[in-house]
Amino acid sequence: MVALPDRPLMSAEEYLAWEPTQEERYEYWDGEVVAISGGTRNHNRICVNFFKLLDDSLNLPYEIYILAVKLRLEGGRNYFYPDVMVTCDDRDNDPQLVQFPSLIIEVLSPSTEAIDRGAKFAKYRQFSTLQEYVLVQVQQPGVELFRRNQQSQWVLSEYGLGDSLLLESVGVEIAIADLYRQVQFS
Repeated sequence: MVALPDRPLMSAEEYLAWEPTQEERYEYWDGEVVAISGGTRNHNRICVNFFKLLDDSLNLPYEIYILAVKLRLEGGRNYFYPDVMVTCDDRDNDPQLVQFPSLIIEVLSPSTEAIDRGAKFAKYRQFSTLQEYVLVQVQQPGVELFRRNQQSQWVLSEYGLGDSLLLESVGVEIAIADLYRQVQFS
């Protein structure tokens, strides 16, 4: 992600009016508009695989979104575009965005990994409804699952190519190998 050069800070209202008129997608970080970099074929394939596996397993009230639906942090000072997210909250009735995610998945790339692990995860942890946060490696097989426990602490579990990932927030188990179907590693 790259901040827009020579772009003044915007209010959330200005951002929400401006961003849909742009050809590219932009996130909103406390007044700063940040361009989202394009993804690779592997990045896209992993997102599609994750979406399809969830979509094949879940029914209403679960709703799954991929890449182009905004996630609004409480207070409206931050808007993000997670790679994949799931909500099952009746309060999520805005057709433009999600506000009550239970599961967020980010596919890591060299340009976004530090942000996804650090600043973005710190923002995501503010969602009281978020139960699981998944980071998927794109350059080699590997998945990290952060799950909120009963003490509201985030517990890390790591998975390799031969493992299965149990997503308790949605009651779905996914073979890691299926996430990497048709992904070419160098």
